[in-house]
Amino acid sequence: QVHLVESGGGLVQPGGSLRLSCAASGNIFAIDVGAWFRQAPGKQREFVARTTEGGITEYADSVKGRFTISRDTAKKTVYLRMNSLRPEDTAVYFCNVDRVLTSTGDYLPQPYWGQGTQVTVSS
Repeated sequence: QVHLVESGGGLVQPGGSLRLSCAASGNIFAIDVGAWFRQAPGKQREFVARTTEGGITEYADSVKGRFTISRDTAKKTVYLRMNSLRPEDTAVYFCNVDRVLTSTGDYLPQPYWGQGTQVTVSS
């Protein structure tokens, strides 16, 4: 019922910037919670940032001051602007949406994940 497509990943030098996008489609009227997670090789998936419909944002300590999460409600898209990238930011980044309101007025019972986009920070 919900399809997420991430884009914007790639190879960047340390200190560089990238902007990830997550476009949602399907039977969606609104998305209350949009988030980004990441998974580095050999590590568990970890939380990066979250934004709620009420405008509240949260960040992992490791990205505070460098990453900014935002959303375009009309486009049903969640963004992650990443500045001052470090080699330790290298990972596959996954979009996650939760509390999805359908056009029929029901909330979907589970969160949805995108397929992931690779971010590599290396000189």
